[in-house]
Amino acid sequence: MQTEIEKIRHTGLQDIANAASPDDLERVRVAYLGRKGALTQILRGIKDIPDAERAAIGGAANRLYDELDKAITLRREVLLRSGRESVLKTEWLDVTRPGARPPKGHLHPLTKILREMTAIFAGMGFAVVEGPEVETEYYNFDALNIPAEHPTREMWDTFWLQGNQKEIANSKTQFPSKSQSANSKARRNGEKILLRTHTSPVQVRYMEKNNPPFRIIVPGRVYRYEASDASHDIQFYQLEGLLVDRAVSIAHFKAVMREFFSRFFKKDITLRLRPSYFPFTEPSFEVDMSCLSCDGKGCSVCKKTGWLELGGAGMVHPHVFAAAGYGRGEWRGFAFGMGVDRLAMMKYKIPDIRLFRSGDMRFLKQF
Repeated sequence: MQTEIEKIRHTGLQDIANAASPDDLERVRVAYLGRKGALTQILRGIKDIPDAERAAIGGAANRLYDELDKAITLRREVLLRSGRESVLKTEWLDVTRPGARPPKGHLHPLTKILREMTAIFAGMGFAVVEGPEVETEYYNFDALNIPAEHPTREMWDTFWLQGNQKEIANSKTQFPSKSQSANSKARRNGEKILLRTHTSPVQVRYMEKNNPPFRIIVPGRVYRYEASDASHDIQFYQLEGLLVDRAVSIAHFKAVMREFFSRFFKKDITLRLRPSYFPFTEPSFEVDMSCLSCDGKGCSVCKKTGWLELGGAGMVHPHVFAAAGYGRGEWRGFAFGMGVDRLAMMKYKIPDIRLFRSGDMRFLKQF
């Protein structure tokens, strides 16, 4: 038995040394140390050896098992190392070469338009302010000269909500603090809340806590409870502006609008103001610009009129200034509002406002 063990030791070490690949080495391991391997068979037959020889033969067989197992482990490391080196020689890698960049997302077209509009107004000295989308009845209507019995409330189909009215009414804003009258606080306590129908409430919130002169724009999302079609949706983005000073006129407003739209559409724009009515401005007017498609000559886009409607505007109503705590007749200002989605449709020639929120990647990847 000792002779057979020595023979297995000699041939096993030799076969391990001659293994040319990890697969060859695995076959050698199975042949000697596997379940039916040569050394495994000797270990299983130790129980049949006479007691006088069993300890010596068993010890020799176990030592050989450890020796072969260690030799196989060392040989496997050598083969794996040489295999990696051969791959590097045949498949050379330049570690200084820039890697493949994963695909990145891009801005939504409405985000791009909003940033462009904000940048233009910022260049004219307007600050950007924001406010809550869940608003109180006071800020959304009453403070803007639209009391509960006013017929123009029907212009804003509204989503009314149930919730903590006091928390919304006293919500913190980013504006510096300024004392508010006890009367205005009392009027807001216990009021109903709603999804804001325009961003004008932010103008009132800003005026309550800031003194003129100032010029601000208020971009944000608004909500209307109305049927959706190609030009209307239950939610859309709006950008409103407010400029307050001591000597402000409609001429200043028209100059600001002409400058903005000329920069936005990157061409000279002709504007006109049509008399209109808004409860929070007096006088009020609709703002039209010359049609981009036909240069004012008349086409199907402008319905043969040569003009495209952009939004509403006017001089701030004295009642709005009074609600904000300003002295009557001391300040003048103009306010304006425009639909961001509508401007994006005009600039990119998009036929349906619902495409912006459809989630259709075929549409979004175009921008």
